[in-house]
Amino acid sequence: MLLSSPIISRNSMSDRAPRNRTMTCTPEELRELSEAIFRVERAVDRQDIYCKLIGGDFFEIAAHLPTQFIDLLILDPPYNLTKNYNGNHFKKLDKDSYTSWFRKAVELLAPMLKPSGTIYVCSEWRTSTLILPVLEEHFFVRNRITWEREKGRGAKRNWKNNTEDIWFCTNSENYYFNVDAVKLKRKVLAPYRVKGEPKDWKQENDGNYRLTHPSNIWTDLTVPFWSMPENTPHPAQKPEKLFAKMVLASSKENDFVFDPFLGSGTSAVVAEKLGRQWCGIDINSEYLCWARKRILAARRDPTIQGYDEGVFWERNSFAQQRKTSQVGRQEDTSQGALFE
Repeated sequence: MLLSSPIISRNSMSDRAPRNRTMTCTPEELRELSEAIFRVERAVDRQDIYCKLIGGDFFEIAAHLPTQFIDLLILDPPYNLTKNYNGNHFKKLDKDSYTSWFRKAVELLAPMLKPSGTIYVCSEWRTSTLILPVLEEHFFVRNRITWEREKGRGAKRNWKNNTEDIWFCTNSENYYFNVDAVKLKRKVLAPYRVKGEPKDWKQENDGNYRLTHPSNIWTDLTVPFWSMPENTPHPAQKPEKLFAKMVLASSKENDFVFDPFLGSGTSAVVAEKLGRQWCGIDINSEYLCWARKRILAARRDPTIQGYDEGVFWERNSFAQQRKTSQVGRQEDTSQGALFE
């Protein structure tokens, strides 16, 4: 279990590289932003937690939350790995203990889901085998998505581990899924024609492109790093583009997106950018300040790296396309989040 800690600022902006765009908070910002953290000490309804960042332990807060208010649950709990989350330590448990911990979380969350609700659960490969039986007990498991982290530590006596899993589940057979909202735009290298006309592709100024249906293997993602404006010092931050796929596929505008282990706030930021209602909980107050700062920025700039004009672009393809097709355009650095 994670133990709570006060706000501790460990980040210095004075000695970092000029192109380092990692988002941090000054001590003054931490004091100001922490005032927006919501505390739940009694029963609340959906309106009370609309677009709120809640501070505290989900397991203690859960009893006060309403039932059947979640359209989309993004569940990104601590994996069964020993890790320091900015002063909150999660220690690797034995398999039975972690399974019990995860089952307790699911049992608390299940009544909060609407009958038509959708659940995405993030995991790494070892933890994935532990949580699948629990998910099958409570939900309809639709698919296992595997996404490429595109970086990872090498190993001398094993294969480098650079993928993670996401379990796609629904609360019933009646659920929302919009495949047209998550198509991937790929460049066509060998365009095929029928009677001289393009088949399943479109000719554009800078090349030929096809919109493809998404599979359960996602290789178009860039893990946030220091030169990206969405990056924070969080040790396990997910890309905005990753969560955008889930939000667009499995929720409608104004649907309610909930994340009980919010971390640095990526799911709430993406929900804000895409016009959804949202709420997130985290035990670490500094993470919630980062999330608040990111959400305020999202209201000024709703762009998501790798997603534009209603489609997702292949990794590293969009920047080049923009540069070649819009020669002479002055690139606004605030739009850097558009490009991979």
